Amino acid sequence: MDIMEAIKQRRSIRSYKDDPVPVGLLDQVLEAGRLAPSSSNVQSWRFKVVTDKAAKGELRKAAMDQSFVEEAPAVIVACLDLDAFRERTRGIVELLKDEDGSVKDCDVAGLFALCDGPDEKRCLIHAFMNVSIAVENMVLTAVSLGLGTCWVRAFEPLKVAHALSLPPECPPAVLLPIGFPNQDPPARPRKEMHEIRI
Repeated sequence: MDIMEAIKQRRSIRSYKDDPVPVGLLDQVLEAGRLAPSSSNVQSWRFKVVTDKAAKGELRKAAMDQSFVEEAPAVIVACLDLDAFRERTRGIVELLKDEDGSVKDCDVAGLFALCDGPDEKRCLIHAFMNVSIAVENMVLTAVSLGLGTCWVRAFEPLKVAHALSLPPECPPAVLLPIGFPNQDPPARPRKEMHEIRI
């Protein structure tokens, strides 16, 4: 399947078959994320693949009880890697740590509030952009492999971080349920070309 076909066929899938996703296919999807471009080639992403039923149940609770998060055979949790920016984001990471070393805050507003200056804010913006590019690479690769996904941003990051014991330097940015689709939704409306060109 060529890239334009994958783009045209991509849908937000919210119902999945019970079949597990073969490890080889998951590896191909993750490889697409690994190969994504990033600002200054910092590759500021980390991915956790969740297949455990109980852990997916916790993700569902953190994601406003969206049932398909638990139903999907796997969920890729795409995280920022603040360590990728070295000393430039060390202050944010230190402020994210609770006394016991766990995460104490990691929602978007909270992360930006922890920034001490424009350089930290720029790094944080780049981290989110980089993860988004990597996730879109994974989404399109999944389509080409016959898999479905759904970008999920409606979730409580701190609950996800605690449920998965994520380190403070890796706050979650996107949940990506993935599996064989159990639905074939129609394409959503898109603006016409003349509406998006300036």
